[in-house]
Amino acid sequence: MKKNSAMKKYFFLLLIISNLVSAQFTKINIVKEIHTQNKGMVVSAHPLASEAGAKILNMGGNAFDAAIATQYALAVVYPQAGNIGGGGFLVGYTQKGEKIALDYRETAPTKAYRDMYLDEKGKANTDLSQNGRLAVGVPGSVSGMFYTHKKFGKLPMATLIQPAIDLAEKGFAITEREANLLNATKEDFLKHNTHKTAFTKETPWKQGDLLIQKELANTLKLIQKNGEKAFYEGKNAQLLVEEMKRGNGIISLEDLKNYKTKERKALSFDYKNHEVVSMPLPSSGGTLLAQMLKMSSFEDLSKYEQNSPEALQIMVEAERRAYADRAEYMGDPDFIEDKTQLLISDDYLKNRWKSFSFDKATPSADVGKIIHQPKESDQTTHLSIIDKYGNAVSVTTTLNGLYGSKVVVKGGGYFLNNEMDDFSVKPGVPNMFGAVGGEANSIAPNKRMLSSMTPTIVLKNQKPYIIVGTPGGTTIPTSVYQSIVNVIDFKMSPNLAINAPKFHHQWLPEVVFVEKNFPEHTIKTLEQKNYKFEKRGGIGRTEMIIVDEKGNSTAVADGRGDDSVAVED
Repeated sequence: MKKNSAMKKYFFLLLIISNLVSAQFTKINIVKEIHTQNKGMVVSAHPLASEAGAKILNMGGNAFDAAIATQYALAVVYPQAGNIGGGGFLVGYTQKGEKIALDYRETAPTKAYRDMYLDEKGKANTDLSQNGRLAVGVPGSVSGMFYTHKKFGKLPMATLIQPAIDLAEKGFAITEREANLLNATKEDFLKHNTHKTAFTKETPWKQGDLLIQKELANTLKLIQKNGEKAFYEGKNAQLLVEEMKRGNGIISLEDLKNYKTKERKALSFDYKNHEVVSMPLPSSGGTLLAQMLKMSSFEDLSKYEQNSPEALQIMVEAERRAYADRAEYMGDPDFIEDKTQLLISDDYLKNRWKSFSFDKATPSADVGKIIHQPKESDQTTHLSIIDKYGNAVSVTTTLNGLYGSKVVVKGGGYFLNNEMDDFSVKPGVPNMFGAVGGEANSIAPNKRMLSSMTPTIVLKNQKPYIIVGTPGGTTIPTSVYQSIVNVIDFKMSPNLAINAPKFHHQWLPEVVFVEKNFPEHTIKTLEQKNYKFEKRGGIGRTEMIIVDEKGNSTAVADGRGDDSVAVED
């Protein structure tokens, strides 16, 4: 009980950062949990971004409007993952009952080719796919936000962009976490940018310092005035291509002009009388989520305690089998045969599950070839929103790695992604997140790289019940999986569901990653069954909203970061 009490106190923490410099955004109010009824709510990685979304709800905007405003704001206040130079996925549910899946994932430039990151000996040079201009895919975020607005928005786009412009132009006080990140990445910024950027200064960043981004403000104003074309054509496009020429980048003006958001059919499946709506390929997230939930249902997790040895073993083995399928079968459905329906079918999964035994761990070698993998990484961002009209939106967006390629567009003020690393740089060679890929995810011009992002909405009686998602690279699907199971099977509160100790297994390496506070009893019990464990820092930062049948809503921001909840007045 003491632990729960301490946790509650932390989640209601009000952090106020004051700065002597006169500016509008010197107060950062981190709110971890809010309960309300029939009101719109926003949960995101940064309090100022959540507040931007709530402001739009107060103006009569819907959840889609708020999602756009929050994304633009995150591009300013959360530059390590929020972006206009990256891409993402949106899963939505409208008041009319429509299930929406928008794909604004980055694409490979037309000059990209299968072996572009291999040296003369055929060895993969992952430095080129992870850092600098050659690592950049054609950005999709701005296109995605305009597509969202055109189809589902209520308020003018100019209104939705304005909070982000204000934040960039006037500046905002950074938190201690943000200061530490900027300081830790300073050398990379200096290495990959010949021009001065807003993200470096002579003295170390500290909590309360103002981050002012004039160039980014000007780019946002350009988009505000001239629309989507202002990013993909004209001055900004020229600036981006000029940035490519400062190194070995290959994005062309034509690549930018030709980029298009794709509306996909949302992946929908049943789990214990709930309808789970998630993202289809080229995100592996929805397929993995379906596989893991369905396989674990064969053993009925509700019979066990959360994070007990039995529950963990079932869930780890479901994760192992799903990630092995990811490596073999998943990629851009416009370039490969989409086998999703086979992979999530009961017959296929029951056969996959035959080798499960409570007696011992299933060796990963039984489901694929063992290949050495690097450590996991964790840089993406997520937002969950519901409005009073009954619309729900779940968005995950990213630059891929921390601050993406580390390249800031000169004159544009925004970071470019390093999403090319999410392709199979060389089939069988893991990416920066340790994920192995095969030919299905090999590089090809205009192809979208495989992703782990898992924006998800769970419906109960045809109404939004759980809106959830998280950052975390390849840990994203497993974190969303655990959050849903924690609520539906283990009957946990939203707060505990996302803040309980997490774990992750991705087939390879043959290790169960657990957070440092994971129950020792479970670890020791499963070690006797040949499971290997490795303790690590936080896994994911989950943003969750739960709405009961009476319209009572609970929004919770993950306690692992500066994530925050905001609600309309």
